Amino acid sequence: MRHWLTLCFILVWRDSDSVSAQRPIIPENFYTQEHLSELRAEVQELFYHAYNGYLNYAYPLDELQPLTCRGVDTWGSYSLTLIDALSTLAVLGNHTEFRRVVDVLSEKSFDSDINVSVFETNIRIVGGLLSAHLLSHKSGMDLEPGWPCNGPLLRLAEDAAKRLLPAFNSSTGMPYGTVNLRYGIPPDETPVTCTAGVGTFIIEFGVLSRLTQNPEYEAVAMRALKSLWDHRSSLGLLGNHINVESGQWVATDSGIGAAIDSYYEYLVKGSALLGRPELMEMFWHHLDGIERYMRKDDWYFWVTMTKGTVSLPVFQNLEAYWPGVLSTIGKNSDAMKSILNYHQVLKHIGFVPEMYDVQQREVRPNREGYPLRPEFIESLMFLYQGTKDKNLLAMGEDVLRAIQHSTRTPCGYATVKDTRDHRLEDRMESFFLAETTKYLYLLFDTENFIHGQGISGKLHRVASRSCMLDTGAYIFNTEAHPMDTGALDCCHGPTERDIWQKAWFPKESPKTNSPESSDDKLSIVSSPSVETCKKPHWQSFLWIKFPPRCPASSAASKSWTGKRRRSSLYSLLTCEAAPFMQMLCIGGEVCDI
Repeated sequence: MRHWLTLCFILVWRDSDSVSAQRPIIPENFYTQEHLSELRAEVQELFYHAYNGYLNYAYPLDELQPLTCRGVDTWGSYSLTLIDALSTLAVLGNHTEFRRVVDVLSEKSFDSDINVSVFETNIRIVGGLLSAHLLSHKSGMDLEPGWPCNGPLLRLAEDAAKRLLPAFNSSTGMPYGTVNLRYGIPPDETPVTCTAGVGTFIIEFGVLSRLTQNPEYEAVAMRALKSLWDHRSSLGLLGNHINVESGQWVATDSGIGAAIDSYYEYLVKGSALLGRPELMEMFWHHLDGIERYMRKDDWYFWVTMTKGTVSLPVFQNLEAYWPGVLSTIGKNSDAMKSILNYHQVLKHIGFVPEMYDVQQREVRPNREGYPLRPEFIESLMFLYQGTKDKNLLAMGEDVLRAIQHSTRTPCGYATVKDTRDHRLEDRMESFFLAETTKYLYLLFDTENFIHGQGISGKLHRVASRSCMLDTGAYIFNTEAHPMDTGALDCCHGPTERDIWQKAWFPKESPKTNSPESSDDKLSIVSSPSVETCKKPHWQSFLWIKFPPRCPASSAASKSWTGKRRRSSLYSLLTCEAAPFMQMLCIGGEVCDI
């Protein structure tokens, strides 16, 4: 009975014209450890119902069709759901099944004559394999000598990533959207790619470079990000589709949702994961434009990238990740205001639809579905870690109840075709097992190893190097595959000079660029000196216009206390001199210094 009480909470209205004023009232005695244990068990059962349905009816095809209990290839015919679910098995602690799946995948090859999405293959396949590789030490597997710099899943991830590299062979360095896994860019491939499809590689490719000592992956990802940055408008905004050969914007509406979303996410996360404050400075600059032009009563509307005028006053399901991003940089108050808006849509309709007209307060025609997306739950998980507000647990339980009540089938869970009448569609995307179930479980599992506070870890040695694993410094890619930041210190990764040279002069020796620079864009004014290359970051020669918002280096290094606070005048992720422990504090709050 108490599971259903969260659906009946009275909402407090302070302002009838603002959804942000609504806040559910949660009794203090709710969500005890016993209650959370019951919710975790329910989410586990939900995961295994869908996972076993895939194994029984769909494997080795990509995804399950949960209404007809059949399988179908969708993104590339490479057992996509099995790979996508692997890191969730580790989070749930099912080490036996994790080891079994690793044995199955170890013999796999991506040498196939098929065209695949570069974006989806990267986040689901490369990201899933890298995450599983870094989590494999927790499963009791026999690790190869030199792990994490060696291993079957790492080799498999690199095999997939190498086949994506031809996509970056454009005149701008921005990747094409489709590649053939055997032959490269298809002859008839369009040069038009969405912004997220250009800027969502730095996590996976950065990790791959650090583990394999091959600078090419991180270099192409950085060059693509820099190219997008150079094409921003004077307002600091980006369009949503661009021609990767000409650099011309094809679609100039700017937002935080579909076709752009994970670009912003990867600036924040890539900065923390790889120690690149220049990415965080890019994000701050974009955030100024987002807050000034897109934010309206804690919604974020689509605007024109050159003038900032509202072009589409809607909320998209894919935008629900944004409060989670705000929470990771310490903006919990702003994040909570938006999450309350989104939750009210869920309470009104039963699900968060693909697109909701904020002015008309109704689902947009032809965008009424809900494909079991995770973004709203993702933000709940990050924001709960930063605030411990039990209202967020209640919102998560609302999502769980809706999924259980309306989408469960005999062999899995089905996409909601229309959120107005809850008709179903015969598809269960792989991200349901990679993201939706994982974030639900982590929301209710407050003691999971993923939530480590950086006060303990496991010392690991590789030859003459040592690194600290399992401190809780996990960065999720946009498919919810966690990467252990500490593991990147285990390997002799490429130097900054290697990455710089690969990014800008892949076929030549370093040379001096024109000293002239635009007043509107950041540019490299010269190749770095040897002294510059010994420094950990590019700031001294690349990121000229926006200096880091940091305290003095001596103060940053001497006064670290390990304590947390809810807000800060600057982000520690932008501080070049910040100690490693400070960069761990990104799970909902920033740290004191």
